[in-house]
Amino acid sequence: MKIIAYGIRDDEKPYLDQWSKDKGIEVKAVKELLDDSTVDQAKGYDGAVVYQQKPYTAAVLDKLASFGIKSLSLRNVGVDNVDADAVKRNGIKVTNVPAYSPSAIAELAATQLMRLLRRTNTFDRKMAHGDLRWAPDVAGELDKLTVGVIATGRIGRKAIEIYRGFGAKIIAYDIYPNPELKKQGIYVDSLDELYAKADVISLHSPATKENEHMFNDEAFSKMKDGVIIINPARGILVDTDALIRALDSGKVGGAALDVYEDEVGIFNKDFGSFDAIPDERLKNLMKRENVLITPHIAFYTSTAVKNMVQYALNSNVNLIEKGSDDSEVKF
Repeated sequence: MKIIAYGIRDDEKPYLDQWSKDKGIEVKAVKELLDDSTVDQAKGYDGAVVYQQKPYTAAVLDKLASFGIKSLSLRNVGVDNVDADAVKRNGIKVTNVPAYSPSAIAELAATQLMRLLRRTNTFDRKMAHGDLRWAPDVAGELDKLTVGVIATGRIGRKAIEIYRGFGAKIIAYDIYPNPELKKQGIYVDSLDELYAKADVISLHSPATKENEHMFNDEAFSKMKDGVIIINPARGILVDTDALIRALDSGKVGGAALDVYEDEVGIFNKDFGSFDAIPDERLKNLMKRENVLITPHIAFYTSTAVKNMVQYALNSNVNLIEKGSDDSEVKF
């Protein structure tokens, strides 16, 4: 058995090598992502492990299938960039890693929320210029606020646990309510109700065709004045232009974004200077004291990186040997 793994970063390589040694299975690590220019390297391999950034187009998937590769394992959760028709047409089995570390994502969400409430970004900027005064930058307290959590899967539930630890009141919305949380009576009947009641909205939804730009002008208009938005989920969920308008008007009082709808080709790159960043909307957000941008790092802990690599490799082996895996995604 031979597996090819695309987009392997230096921090992932030790976990890949250890797995390969322990399992006695050959794994070729390729630094480049899977695309039209790299797909030919998969010829002669039994399965492919990949990481979501670029689209997995029909042309790429057709090429993999022509090499006899029908086992594709993603080292991440989202599969919205996989051409579903090509997957079905070629009989390709796809797995993801649905829970590499819910704590990692939820902890960053809570960290950024506390930074916004305690205005640490403002004080960092003031102190860098020698201003050590308190006023007028008085802080808020999380235990006085209502946090609305949208989507209560593994990450959403972990976020609820953390927010509760600070004493926040929790309300939640999910089209598929969790039975245990439902017993606690925290679910509201609609997003509109959550928008109207929440001081903070913590977004943990997957990206689907139905919820693209779910945070748009209309949605923001239904929220409390000064609402805080936390998005460590998917960039496409938030209409960036609408968010900028809501920040300008004061409707949104602060935002922490670990994802951005146009992040591909920008995040995880060094441009050398702020001015060289080739996205004016992103720079608009980054300049604001009440907006915190991180370049899709919520997942980036040693625990999560190890799990993403090794879970995906294990799933790929199961697909190759058994034709199925518990983390198989149905298209």
